[in-house]
Amino acid sequence: MVRYVGKGVYGAVAIGKISVFQREEISVKRIHVEDVEAEKEKVNLAKEKSLAQLQEIYDKALKEVGEANAQIFKTHMTMLEDEDYNESIENIIETQKVNGEYAIAVTGDNFAAMFAAIEDNAYMQERATDVKDISNRLIRNLSQSSSLEGTENDKVIICADDLAPSETVSLDKEKVLAFVTAHGSSNSHTAILARNMNIPAIIGVGEEFLSGIEDGDYAIVDGFTGEVFVNPDQETTERLQEKQRQDLEKKKLLLDLKGKENITLDGTQINVYANIGSVDNIGAVLLNDAGGIGLFRSEFLYLESKDYPTEEEQFAAYKKVLESMAGKKVIIRTLDIGADKQVDYFGLGKEDNPALGYRAIRICLTRPEIFKTQLRALYRASVYGKLGIMFPMITSVSEVEKIKETCEQVKQELKEQGLSYSEDVELGIMIETPAAAVISDRLAPLVDFFSVGTNDLTQYTLACDRQNPNLESFCDTHHEAILRLIEMAATNAHKYGAWIGICGELAADVTLTETFLRMGIDELSVSPGFVLKVRNQIRNIDLS
Repeated sequence: MVRYVGKGVYGAVAIGKISVFQREEISVKRIHVEDVEAEKEKVNLAKEKSLAQLQEIYDKALKEVGEANAQIFKTHMTMLEDEDYNESIENIIETQKVNGEYAIAVTGDNFAAMFAAIEDNAYMQERATDVKDISNRLIRNLSQSSSLEGTENDKVIICADDLAPSETVSLDKEKVLAFVTAHGSSNSHTAILARNMNIPAIIGVGEEFLSGIEDGDYAIVDGFTGEVFVNPDQETTERLQEKQRQDLEKKKLLLDLKGKENITLDGTQINVYANIGSVDNIGAVLLNDAGGIGLFRSEFLYLESKDYPTEEEQFAAYKKVLESMAGKKVIIRTLDIGADKQVDYFGLGKEDNPALGYRAIRICLTRPEIFKTQLRALYRASVYGKLGIMFPMITSVSEVEKIKETCEQVKQELKEQGLSYSEDVELGIMIETPAAAVISDRLAPLVDFFSVGTNDLTQYTLACDRQNPNLESFCDTHHEAILRLIEMAATNAHKYGAWIGICGELAADVTLTETFLRMGIDELSVSPGFVLKVRNQIRNIDLS
């Protein structure tokens, strides 16, 4: 028996045979071509095929892991259509009279090097990986080779050096017991996808792992502890079989919680809502028995469009989600474009530090025509259900005052035009900057609710890019400073008559559930698949 240790990113036990993931090696040769136009046309056809593949992967990811996690594939599609990228490929073909594969490989290497060279910018360095990924896909389609080898008919434990997000989503869940990678970060796109797809996964087990295994080796993956046992002995096998049995039993018991209240042993009622990224995810909300939607990411309407979505397009989407939830609360966040969510037609331009840049409410308040269009659609849809509107990236009182003033202007315009809207729409803000938490005593009297976005609050409080694997050991999501800011916001919310929820990833961290409830958190909004798990935790807590 050989034991390897990495980082578990989804807690479950998997037992079975290993299948070593083989990525087809791409060998590109420089070949002279006479017909330059024909070669460029071949590249265009390969690009169309690549875009179609990425759309399929995006659609699959949207259903399995939600819009926020599927967005990486929209980014790949955008990069594949980038003007500079395509002009470089065409220029190399024309001036050097070479084959498309070579021109793509050179362009991909050049662009990746440019992104990677931008120091202290993890976002741009991540784009270096993305541009290599799309270039390899384009080359494979141009040479008409496949990207992945099929897995066996039996369920297997996939083992690889690392997996690109597209490879993770493309895995047939019916044939995969778990996956283990030699490299990777627990905050990487792949790890996040694995958690949301409920696939047991361990990352970062080290280089020696791949050299120590073979196809067909029997192994046990313990996603709780991050351990992999290759050819385990009988005692280890029996111990982990029992652990697996108990875990499966717990998951079955969770299903018994459907229809039950989110109430603590001492009788405290807590709302457990769901986070979703598009109307396509409503089914998952209802299936998992969420009490409402605590975060509906409206930016999918902008990310999926080639131009600004119209008021009618937005109204139709908001109306559908409100009608589908049949009177349950739906909190829709106004557009959060910027940072890692770039949309060409917004013309935002490149920024040295996009996470601290022109994004979210800053765009809305400086481009009132975009903001008002969304608010008009939201208020018109409000008559079809119980709506809350939430505004992201707040840092000051003046921002909230300006937001409320704009809302009143929109309501007055609708009234003058004879268009109906509800007067019972709740207005709330996200607490995702330390500034908002610190002045929460001044913000709370202005709004109906707070919703804590723990992902950004962690990033801004600790000055750590959560996507940067080099900072993983420094990015402590349980850091005392973060918890103090959340408690401060909770205290001030209740003092001034507002309620408070959490919609970031920490809302699903059951090791913190009791801590949050003791702070006075009223609502936890999580991915649909975590609703029952959080409900179970709440029902076993005694706050007395």
